Amino acid sequence: MTTFFIIAAAILVIAILVVIFRLQVLSSVLEGRFEKRVGRSNNLNAFLFVVVFVVGIVAFWLSYVDASKNFLPESASLHGVRTDHLFWVIMGILVFAFIATNAFLYIFPFMYKFKEDRRAYYYTDNHKLEMVWTIIPAVVMAGLVFYGYKEWTAITSPAPKGAEVIEVMGKQFAWQVRYPGADGKLGKYNYRLIDAVNEFGINFEDSSSYDDFIPRELHMPKGQPVLLQIRARDVLHSVFLPHFRVKMDAVPGMPTKFWFVPSISTAEMRVKTNNPNFNYELACTEICGRGHYAMRFIVVVDEPADYAKWKASQATFASLNADYVAGKAPKMKGLLPAKVASDSTAVVPSDSLSNPVVDTTVKAMN
Repeated sequence: MTTFFIIAAAILVIAILVVIFRLQVLSSVLEGRFEKRVGRSNNLNAFLFVVVFVVGIVAFWLSYVDASKNFLPESASLHGVRTDHLFWVIMGILVFAFIATNAFLYIFPFMYKFKEDRRAYYYTDNHKLEMVWTIIPAVVMAGLVFYGYKEWTAITSPAPKGAEVIEVMGKQFAWQVRYPGADGKLGKYNYRLIDAVNEFGINFEDSSSYDDFIPRELHMPKGQPVLLQIRARDVLHSVFLPHFRVKMDAVPGMPTKFWFVPSISTAEMRVKTNNPNFNYELACTEICGRGHYAMRFIVVVDEPADYAKWKASQATFASLNADYVAGKAPKMKGLLPAKVASDSTAVVPSDSLSNPVVDTTVKAMN
């Protein structure tokens, strides 16, 4: 602390001396003893404007080069390729505008620095010039807005027929996903039906729910449209799949959606990144509470054949919780699967691997 006060006192003394010197110069000018209005410092300051501009541009470029090693790898979805292109188009326009305007800002003081024999030109206004610098940015902005809107509608429009439907639900503090079974339809849900076992609030009076399954990883087929049906169970969350350039808020009471086509499998991306442990992930980008940091979920992109095998190997929620389902939908008991894995136990999938909860073990029965 003592060192700080000493440094502050030294700076203050220097500032006082500079002010005193400046007052002496001004008094000399007023008394007519100082004929020259400016000294070499005027040229030096004008030159430093150019130096600052050039050094700033170089520093900007070097910071970009240094940061580029931490950029995301190439987009793993067709949508992401278009999103990256949109990003770089906007970035190019902004960088050009930034450099152009700052070039005028820093170079003009050098070009038009004060000279004893130079008189300033009084320029009132120019309506044509004002129209030009107003209309051009407005047209460019309108074009970018239209470009962005076009990309936005492309991924929020109805998904192609036959798209793989996956429900993504966020809760404090984990992600859960639900897949339809062979019928290709997700069963209905109701938040009033949520309990310790049925965390999705699945309505088992809807027979479409009997073949739904809830895995511990989000699997997607490469090269096929994937529709994410997104919702939140408690507070605002945000689905973020950075490698696919996907981001969509999960809002309580207001389901959202997003569709895209994965284009690079997990195995291929491990080769591209030279990282055998690489995994795609689903993260939350909305600060949703104290455990927000832990909302990570493993994402796997499979080749179509591998995806079909993985999906066929998944046990349905109804078969893992036959007693529970029968108790919740007694009128539909006749529609329950005729045979489930009898005399075996199964673990009810709940949260992601990064957020394990106490597993509920139930005995499956006919």
